[in-house]
Amino acid sequence: MTGLLQRYGTLLAFLALAAGFSIAAPHAFPTPANALNLLQQITTLSIVAAAATFVMVIGEFDLSVGFVASLAAVIAFVLLGEGWAIPVAIAAGLGAGIAAGLVSGLLVARYGVPSFVATLAIGTIVSGLAYWISGGSSLFSGIPAAYTALGRGAIFGVPVLALWMAAVLIGAQVVLTRTRYGRRLHAIGDNARAAHLAGLPVSRDRIVTFAVAGGLSALAGLLLAARLGSVQHTMGEALLLPAYAAVFVGTTASRSGAPNIGGTFLGVAITGVIVNGLTIVGAEPFVQKIVTGAIIVAAVLVRRFGMGRR
Repeated sequence: MTGLLQRYGTLLAFLALAAGFSIAAPHAFPTPANALNLLQQITTLSIVAAAATFVMVIGEFDLSVGFVASLAAVIAFVLLGEGWAIPVAIAAGLGAGIAAGLVSGLLVARYGVPSFVATLAIGTIVSGLAYWISGGSSLFSGIPAAYTALGRGAIFGVPVLALWMAAVLIGAQVVLTRTRYGRRLHAIGDNARAAHLAGLPVSRDRIVTFAVAGGLSALAGLLLAARLGSVQHTMGEALLLPAYAAVFVGTTASRSGAPNIGGTFLGVAITGVIVNGLTIVGAEPFVQKIVTGAIIVAAVLVRRFGMGRR
């Protein structure tokens, strides 16, 4: 019984939460409309959580992911509002995210700055840039319908955002499990010194990984902006804690306790169900924050207990 809970406990927790909210709000939660709404809500969170997963695989943290998402969206909307082409606006937003990740990676890999400190500093700078570029105002005018279509609508009944999410998660899973780069990241996360002594390009892979996280975070911001049709300079900041909550929950779904894309998606689903369910039953917003924090603590404790038992 104990082994069963350790192996499938995270999945059982998700099913229990879904069942609980279905009982609490039988006419609102377990409906096709809410299922589609929930799917759209977790899309951008899934992409940011995938970014966090990459960084956590190498044993680091990136606290700038939400700020980077905001900056990318702000840059894209400013350019679109001035009449620039959609590909140019998207490329500029993605480029800003990758650049922020590269700077973080350089600080961590080349100069030995702890990732908490480096990414918090970069996130603060990025937040200031987003405010400056946007003028502290909401951006929504002059946005082409072709851009907002990237985050709205459906193809054969499947929300476009869900397709973006699937593409990112499948791609991330392939990279982390089927490529030499992915195997090197796991080796770095297990023992960076041993990986270096084995001749692996530890510094380079760390820098690239932070750049990947920056690019994915920027993509999440661009898609969130397309879905909402408007941008605020703080819009992505709320993604940070739920993303890491999802990654930590996801580690409990792995026998090794290592970050993994499948577990992260399950963690995102659990986080999304909790937020969606609490909203439907009328819980105050502060309750969601308390629950999110509690999830992180519980996931860490479960992970430590599980690794100790192994």
